[in-house]
Amino acid sequence: MLSYAFAAVELLLRIFSKGCRIVKREFHKRMSWAIRRLLRGVMHLFSWFVIPYTYLVSARIRSHRLPPIENPLLQIPAVTLAGKIRTGQIKSEDVVSAYIERCRQVNPILNAIVEERFEQALAEARQIDEEVAKKLRTEEQMMTETPILGVPVTIKESLAVKGMSNTGGRKLKNKRIAQQDSPVVEQIRKSGGVILLVSNTPELCLCWETYNKCTGLTKNPYNVKRTVGGSSGGEAALISSAASLIGVTTDIAGSSRLPAAFVGVFGHKPSPFSVSPYGHNPSCEDESWGNFFTPGAMCRYAEDLPLLLKAMSDPAGVTLSLDATVNLTEINYYYMENDGPTGLTEPIQPDIQAAIQNVVNHFNAEKVQLKRLIWALDISICKMLRMKNIETIYTQQRDGQPNTTVGKELLKYFCGCSDSDLPSVVIGPMQHIVQNYIPTSRLAFLDQQTELLRKDFLDLLGTNGVFIYPVFPNTAHRHFSIFHKLVDTSYMMVFNTLGFPAASCMVGLDREKLPIGVQIVASPGQDHLIFAVAQELERKYGGWVPPPAQQQH
Repeated sequence: MLSYAFAAVELLLRIFSKGCRIVKREFHKRMSWAIRRLLRGVMHLFSWFVIPYTYLVSARIRSHRLPPIENPLLQIPAVTLAGKIRTGQIKSEDVVSAYIERCRQVNPILNAIVEERFEQALAEARQIDEEVAKKLRTEEQMMTETPILGVPVTIKESLAVKGMSNTGGRKLKNKRIAQQDSPVVEQIRKSGGVILLVSNTPELCLCWETYNKCTGLTKNPYNVKRTVGGSSGGEAALISSAASLIGVTTDIAGSSRLPAAFVGVFGHKPSPFSVSPYGHNPSCEDESWGNFFTPGAMCRYAEDLPLLLKAMSDPAGVTLSLDATVNLTEINYYYMENDGPTGLTEPIQPDIQAAIQNVVNHFNAEKVQLKRLIWALDISICKMLRMKNIETIYTQQRDGQPNTTVGKELLKYFCGCSDSDLPSVVIGPMQHIVQNYIPTSRLAFLDQQTELLRKDFLDLLGTNGVFIYPVFPNTAHRHFSIFHKLVDTSYMMVFNTLGFPAASCMVGLDREKLPIGVQIVASPGQDHLIFAVAQELERKYGGWVPPPAQQQH
């Protein structure tokens, strides 16, 4: 009889516990619903001011088209170039010279270069040509030891390149010069790459558009009245305009993927810790930094993605199977039409919907509904804003720059006296709110949803699956339009939060002749699946399309 009583009590406790979990889940759902409605209202309110401003900015930008691409060296993939350089069929000096000339042609229009090292690059190229001519190493040795030997590479300015600007787009009293290469730049040099320049980024990489008070606004090669995206916008503009071939970017919330989508190239966020996340400005001392942030690879041609990532990879980091043979017919393909019933993000542009559907049909992908993606924005924002000791304008400055406070900087900004841009100013209040006013029970719940969503994706994709998903709801918009579309970045941010590799792949142009990108995601360590799919998409849809050029007379 006693055993029955214990059983009944145990059953009641289970029912009570389950009921508590249901109540708790419903509470957090309702809280999220309220937050989403508030955010949507704020974004709508912002649009009243932002949209007229974007038209004013566009009206002030003179329409320009780029000079035509005339040198055939500018349209050879890095894989082919590297092979021809190490066999002596093409000289590295000629390739570097061609890219330098193209940079000089397009940069006055696009404004993508922060600082160049053209003379040093030419000297390095000549030295490489001399070494190749002496045949001190076999072709196989060169291919193994220096896979990008003699190929020009451009670097995002926030990554340290010794002797070059490394301000992260900040207006500083004393310009910050990198005293040593970041680990990823060191690997690029060891792999034989010839570094041409450092490219433009928003201040402290805190915006999905590329502008700052030092270098100014970077423009889209397809339409200079449109944004190039951010924060790796300088790289995207140069690569798409044939002023660069391969570039090292960064990605903490879509910074490689959004610019790539907006300019029709390929931008990849690698698996965490496959590339060293250190040597970046801004820096961060949080132990989870490398789970969110990673240097990324951006290429004009999909076949160059594995080559560049191999050249960037950290020898002491996570090993990737970049040389693995992939059978496209054996991959499991999945897709989801939207981000779930959040009622928050803007509708996907019809041309993007059609392009994604074409990709889905091509691979015969299976439709899935990952319900926990409803938490994508919540988990991403709360995780990232809780990182400790990330460098902002409010933290102790390494170079003696005077500290500022949130109140002081907000006042200066709204009086037009701040040296910083809006994202850098508001990051302080946002961190303060998340770290001090969000209930710990709420944060614990979102952490739990993060782990459950990660498990959902791992179970779905395994080691042989890819997920097809939008990069962003629209193609390149007018400059500064991002400020009423901030929540739409959750399509990308969530995969940083979960620690999954993802890439934006060019799949065509919309009705305004602006590029369309689709996002391909795989499980950690399965970057090679993404690359195989990217190359198939390039084969199927043609890949990069040269931006509109000036008519020759």
